[in-house]
Amino acid sequence: MAPNMTRIEMQVIDSHTEGEPTRLVVAGGPPLGNGPLSERKALFARDFDHYRALAANEPRGYDAVVGALLCEPVDSNCAVGLIFFNNTGYLGMCGHGTIGAAVTLAHMGRIAPGVHRFETPVGVVSVHLRSANEVTIQNVESLVFRRDVAIDVPGLGRIVGDVAWGGNWFFLCHSTPCELTLQNIGELTRQAEAVKAVLVREGITGRDGAEIDHIEFFGPAVAADAHSRNFVLCPGGAYDRSPCGTGTSAKLACLAAAGKLQPGQTWVQESVIGSRFEASYQATEHGVIPSITGRAYVTAEARLIADPADPLLPAAFRSVSSPDA
Repeated sequence: MAPNMTRIEMQVIDSHTEGEPTRLVVAGGPPLGNGPLSERKALFARDFDHYRALAANEPRGYDAVVGALLCEPVDSNCAVGLIFFNNTGYLGMCGHGTIGAAVTLAHMGRIAPGVHRFETPVGVVSVHLRSANEVTIQNVESLVFRRDVAIDVPGLGRIVGDVAWGGNWFFLCHSTPCELTLQNIGELTRQAEAVKAVLVREGITGRDGAEIDHIEFFGPAVAADAHSRNFVLCPGGAYDRSPCGTGTSAKLACLAAAGKLQPGQTWVQESVIGSRFEASYQATEHGVIPSITGRAYVTAEARLIADPADPLLPAAFRSVSSPDA
């Protein structure tokens, strides 16, 4: 190791929420200061993206991992702050990640059963830790931006969907190109990517030109007590193993706008692997406040090592100076 290089270690705790992994960075993350989380997220992306790559990408991570950086909140009424990221970039909010973080924080002894507030770059969410593994989150306000948008997808035909916000921007297709099973993951991924390509080509966006970076297909539920099954393609090309917390929030906003679900009624959303969230909403002037209940389990504790001699290490780590240099 060169004399001006130093090995960096990042402490993480892994969990899964209804099958979808979350990696909580609890120590060794980037120095982002104490400004608003939206500003810290922008700083993370601009100057410290190599930390995201270290935590989420191969060989230490993999495409399905969603990371959550544990931060000090600005709002003193919040227990923690969280900045979410994945294999290609950053997320405004992550429902399954918030549930996973709550269970992990309880595992660490940082929070006890009860109601807590977590700060995110898109707002404060309420988190009810019901037990060691069950959590209900009250998400940020979710809304429908455009309803019944029709597009023509090569090889797929006419697809109709809604553009909605649930903490991230979604295109929620009213149908599915094939049965929502694990055997069809490849085809579902290919068709979701084709839908997204059409949205980009035709300039269909969220509010203020925001990119629609999640595509969601819906079909009938398999379980008798569930209401629908979904497939969610996330930015970066991985599919969500959980029913997707922000995607379910967007779905509730669509159902409310269409008069198909009343405030307080329960909607059981299955994922493509059969895991589930129980969801309901409170109505607001412009949309809904969703409540999403799911279960998470801690799976590992680890130290990720950034050794400057590693040829596959993000290049920025190989130029970090030792404090003694």
